[in-house]
Amino acid sequence: MMAEAATLLTADERIAITHEMVARYNAQDADAYVALMTDDACQSRYPGQVFRAGKEEVCKGLKATFAQFPLNHADILSSLAVGSAVLLQEKVRHAPDSDPFEVWALYSFDGDKVSRVEFIR
Repeated sequence: MMAEAATLLTADERIAITHEMVARYNAQDADAYVALMTDDACQSRYPGQVFRAGKEEVCKGLKATFAQFPLNHADILSSLAVGSAVLLQEKVRHAPDSDPFEVWALYSFDGDKVSRVEFIR
C-alpha cells in the first residue's frame, strides 16, 4: 500500500503532466510524449474505439502524424481534473493556415503515468 501512495498525484500534478504531454506533442517529440505513458497505454476515439494500442504503437503513430503534418500544433483551451483523470479542451491545427478543429481529450492515469487518451470530436 505504501508504494501505491507514492504514485498518487494531486489534480494539479495530473494537469501538469497532461500539459507537458501537449508541449511534447507540439515539439513533435513522440519519444518524450510516450515517456509519460504506461507501457500498455492506448489512444482511442470516443466511445472507446482504440486506434493505437501500446506505447510503441502510440509513438509510431505520432511520428507518422508529425511526418504528414510537420507544422501540427495543439493549444489547450481549458483543463479539468475529474476524479483520477484530466479532461483537456484542445484546438488543433495541422498547419498555420489550415482550419482548426476542437477536440476534448480525456487522459486516464495509472499511478503517475497516462494509461489512455480518449479523443472526443
